[in-house]
Amino acid sequence: MGAGALLETHIPGREPDARGKVRDLYDLGDTMLIVATDRLSAFDWVNPVGIPDKGVILTQIALYWFDQVADIMPDHLISADVKDFPAPFTGHADQLAGRSMLVRKCEMLPIEFVVRGFLAGSGWKEYRERGTVCEIALPPGLTESAQLPEPIYTPATKAESGHDINIHPDEAGRIIGEALNAEGAAAAIALYERGRSKAAECGMILCDTKFEFGLYNGKLMLCDEILTPDSSRYWPADGYAPGGPQPSFDKQFVRDYLETTGWDKNSPQPPLPDEIVDKTRSRYMEAFTRLTGRRDL
Repeated sequence: MGAGALLETHIPGREPDARGKVRDLYDLGDTMLIVATDRLSAFDWVNPVGIPDKGVILTQIALYWFDQVADIMPDHLISADVKDFPAPFTGHADQLAGRSMLVRKCEMLPIEFVVRGFLAGSGWKEYRERGTVCEIALPPGLTESAQLPEPIYTPATKAESGHDINIHPDEAGRIIGEALNAEGAAAAIALYERGRSKAAECGMILCDTKFEFGLYNGKLMLCDEILTPDSSRYWPADGYAPGGPQPSFDKQFVRDYLETTGWDKNSPQPPLPDEIVDKTRSRYMEAFTRLTGRRDL
């Protein structure tokens, strides 16, 4: 199951400085090497089975978007070509090619810049209970998956474990400073609107997304992945029908499968069967092809 998936990188003499749920991180001083593995996280647990090529797909989508939004905001990317990586990484293209980025090391902001254009997920849950999202009042009578009157900035704090916590934009300003929060919010909205427009051309709806920003020499930088199916909720436009949940281009197959297994969500996940692995990979590949126009990784 998950044959061919890269679950961890192993560079002789150089272990990662950190392994996240999906990424292996190598601290190189002024720079970092970020490697997107094929690990898959759902309900805050990493499955023992990976999704082959998932890390390559996500990295290639992120690189596509970095190019598409370069006029809106600078990013931390130095190179995604293994030949440009320092020793000892250059000799390990078998592990790194297509899924790695050498980036400037930024001072990361402790806020996720989330933008929502439609009502779904935790936003829908809060709206249903209180008529708000991140304590921002919305018009009454909206249904699940409805398009909002305009995109809204709904930040979240980053959790070391478990779910991130949605907060009001004013609270984000208290955490990182009002000026920086305002600059980041404006950039996030502009990035979302560019993403939504481009996605629409590909027959996709960009429901919501989250951005990670950092400071480099005092300048705000776009960091990490951007507008991928792991950081964004994409829906097929041709089947869009507000009033309920929509099919998405992500790991929903995995979530749905896990809900049927009796897994308690408080212990290691059961391994994914081949059928779920294949369906999930196909969904990621469909998003990649639609967005980039490429069929080969």
